Amino acid sequence: MSGRNGRITVKIWGDYASFSRPEFKVERVSYPVITPSAARGVLEAIFWKPEFRYEIRQIGILKLGTMVSILRNELSNRQGTEPIFVEDQRQQRTSLILKDVAYLIKAEIVLKSHVTDPVYKYLDQFRRRVERGQYHRTPYLGTREFVAYFELPSEEDVPEPIDLDLGLMLFDIAFVPSEERAELEFVRHGPDGPKLVKGYTQALFFHARVERGYLRVPKEKYQELYKLEGSNA
Repeated sequence: MSGRNGRITVKIWGDYASFSRPEFKVERVSYPVITPSAARGVLEAIFWKPEFRYEIRQIGILKLGTMVSILRNELSNRQGTEPIFVEDQRQQRTSLILKDVAYLIKAEIVLKSHVTDPVYKYLDQFRRRVERGQYHRTPYLGTREFVAYFELPSEEDVPEPIDLDLGLMLFDIAFVPSEERAELEFVRHGPDGPKLVKGYTQALFFHARVERGYLRVPKEKYQELYKLEGSNA
């Protein structure tokens, strides 16, 4: 462990999961395994502070799960500040989702450059929350209706010895500050506290492979992410 990085491992599982592939516009089709951005979302739901970021290193496949098809009610338009009549916006769409999944998430807590506190302060807080089953908000597997359960892994939690070529997979979404492309507003946390920033989002992808039960996330993708966002962590 380096002075500003701390490793964590947590087991997560759920009855259902859906990690939607962005190339499918109408119907929802899940990736075969959890994406790095979804894994980060689970960790942030358990414990989040603006002083650090999670970098996913590996995802172990404890249960690959099976693909099942379900019919779901969705809204045809995104809900905004104005009230809507749900019956006018409701649509039925088919979703291809995962059933009975379990993963090992191996990640690092990486402190931001302006933070002076030791990393073990946050490691201890994270582990205590996992041990007690506490969370910042309800963690979920892709969509809010698919709740994620979590605990510290045991010696019996060994990934399945499988090899899969998953092709192009979503790595994460970069929130890029830009006055020229002020398509949305988002909060950016820095040494002076939170501030509202205008900019746009950009999806980052990588070629994903599961080797001997582990999906390994390229570390250099985080440097690409930080470069786009104008930060070093």
